[in-house]
Amino acid sequence: MVLCLSLLVLVIDNTVLNLAIPSLMSDLGASPGDVQWIIDAYVLVFAGLLLTAGSLSDRYGRRRFLIIGLVVFGGASLVAVVAAEPWQVIAARALMGVGGSILMPSTLSILITVFDDDERRKAIAAWTAVAMVGVIAGPTLGGFLLENYWWGSVFLLNVPVAIVAIIAALLLMPETRGPARRIDPPGVLLSVVGMTALVYFVISGPHAGWTAPLSLLAITVAVVALTAFVIWELRCDHPMLPLELFRDRNFSGSSFSIVLLSFGTGALLLMLTQYLQFVLGYGPLQAGLALVPYAVASAVFNAVGAGLGQRVSNRLLIVTGLGTMGVGFVVMTFIGPSTGYGTMISGLLVMGVGAGLAGPSAYATLMGAVPQEHAGVGSALNDTVQQVGMALSIAVLGSVLAGGYTAAMPEGAPQAARESIGNVARFGDPGLLEEARAAFVSAMSFGSWVGVGCCVAAALLAGLVLRRPTPSGVLTGAAGGTAERTG
Repeated sequence: MVLCLSLLVLVIDNTVLNLAIPSLMSDLGASPGDVQWIIDAYVLVFAGLLLTAGSLSDRYGRRRFLIIGLVVFGGASLVAVVAAEPWQVIAARALMGVGGSILMPSTLSILITVFDDDERRKAIAAWTAVAMVGVIAGPTLGGFLLENYWWGSVFLLNVPVAIVAIIAALLLMPETRGPARRIDPPGVLLSVVGMTALVYFVISGPHAGWTAPLSLLAITVAVVALTAFVIWELRCDHPMLPLELFRDRNFSGSSFSIVLLSFGTGALLLMLTQYLQFVLGYGPLQAGLALVPYAVASAVFNAVGAGLGQRVSNRLLIVTGLGTMGVGFVVMTFIGPSTGYGTMISGLLVMGVGAGLAGPSAYATLMGAVPQEHAGVGSALNDTVQQVGMALSIAVLGSVLAGGYTAAMPEGAPQAARESIGNVARFGDPGLLEEARAAFVSAMSFGSWVGVGCCVAAALLAGLVLRRPTPSGVLTGAAGGTAERTG
């Protein structure tokens, strides 16, 4: 329950934020660049600190880090509530990224260490199903708040969930930690610098230009720091990240499949919430409710996928699920300005089925290759590859979406209208609005084809690389050891 609540607070925040984008633009005067940074500030800090937070949680206690993360995340949410300028929201989101990076690795690592092999798949299915509940609850409650209160009220949703999770963790959860290991300061420093620089390059490149001085500096720092990190970790007697994890085909194969999948789907909600509100004219609450069938399908098929996993190989479920998601993206390429909600939700339902089939098996495969004493950093590595994929998706596909929209708009349209569909309504020109809707849908169709390609590539990678785990494997057997448990 505690792990599910902890995950819920992160999911609700991200789904509500996507829904609040139009309100942020109108109420705060946030530009498309501001909105991009409100989203990416969280990802930048989150991805940069994940490996360090996961490693430290293994040493000092996963429950302790879970609680610290919840406190920081809840406090940062209160800061966002009172923000009056876009830069203040960006700063609050960065602080939430700190809390999320401390919190997230502990959720999956505790799940791995507390549940045995027979129960783990069911626990992972429940854990991922809760994420889908967040997809339902976040937009629905957030839409109600946006329609009846100011945009900052959506961040209040995080606070009571965080408080309940903290109390439950203190009362119900045992402390778990790995065997005592020395801290690896050079590894910590190099990972933070390298990951932060890499994500910054991904985020800023589409806006500032990939060859701009700051972009080139960021990618140079990233390459140097991450190369030095790998060399140091291979030579260090007590590495924060055991790189031998990547020798396991199941770990590396599932990790890279998740990167591709995250890239294909990362910008999906960002794209669809704008489509529902700017193209179809839905209000925030109606837009939130419109996504409920997708969440329900994902939650139901999470349970189906967990059950099938007892009789069918993980590889088959992952490949089938990813392929099904690709079909869902194909359906979404047919969305047009006049096709309305039906085509969109048909594609999302198919994608929900695919995600439910692939999700539990992908996580079970990846974490099954991680020894228990490294559960925290293994979970963090999983989260890191996801976040890098999502950062790439939001940065690259977000820029492609914006560029495609601008290119499809008439050259004679006002500059503000050519920059963002969110600016069109203020001109009061029905003809311009129709052109903007057609341009946005055209850009969306291209983004959906990118999603198709990523799903197909991820399915092929999983099919070629993943293997049935063996009890005698280097990382799945006794090498895992047992985590120390107290409390």
